[in-house]
Amino acid sequence: MAEAMLTVTSLTGVEMTLPIAGPGTRSYAFLVDWQIRLLGALAWLLIAVLLRLLPGIAGRPLAHELLLSGAGLALATYFLYQPVLELVTRGQTPGLRTAGARIVTLEGTTPGVGALLIRNIFRLIDALPIFYVVGLVSCMLTERHVRLGDLAAGTVMVQVAPRASEALDRLAAQARRDTLPLEAVELVHDLLTRWTSLAPERRAALARSVLIKLEPGFNATVATLAEPALRRRLEALLGRSR
Repeated sequence: MAEAMLTVTSLTGVEMTLPIAGPGTRSYAFLVDWQIRLLGALAWLLIAVLLRLLPGIAGRPLAHELLLSGAGLALATYFLYQPVLELVTRGQTPGLRTAGARIVTLEGTTPGVGALLIRNIFRLIDALPIFYVVGLVSCMLTERHVRLGDLAAGTVMVQVAPRASEALDRLAAQARRDTLPLEAVELVHDLLTRWTSLAPERRAALARSVLIKLEPGFNATVATLAEPALRRRLEALLGRSR
């Protein structure tokens, strides 16, 4: 069976193909995250029990309150681990990072808050009847190996190499703090990422075209800048000059 792929067309017109994570990768990432959240929940319960046994607390109403608090924190850790971390890490929990995977939209971009919330709300259905049977069956039957939550949110899990994942992280961070429009940030970052894979004439032409659009007053010097200088100007535009 051929490996399922997600093909994304970048703003520079270059197609990027990402392998879609199958049920095995999904299960591995889930087990890693499940162990972390289970240990976190058990840690809260252990702390509550130990505090309850301290001299001066044992046998008092405070001991019962500590136990209830520990149980509440344990439940919160267990059930909120996945949605909170997906939001904080922009679609790459510790389990996903360990498995070399991440959540992206069908366009290959980082999912927004709404999409991540939707896919986590649907966990209530994907987890039925036990052990994520519904979600696992959906992953095996759908073309992109997605569970119901991904179908509803328009997301997919892809496998990414460490360098590609780091590039996506840098792009997301740059887009959040940069004054350039998101499309412009993606355009410049994509061109720099693919710089060495493009023919010299092609990348120089693209660089000039981008800089003319984004950098006021660039037209006067466009014909005089060599290829290395063009790259430095693009890096400076993103605040990434070496």
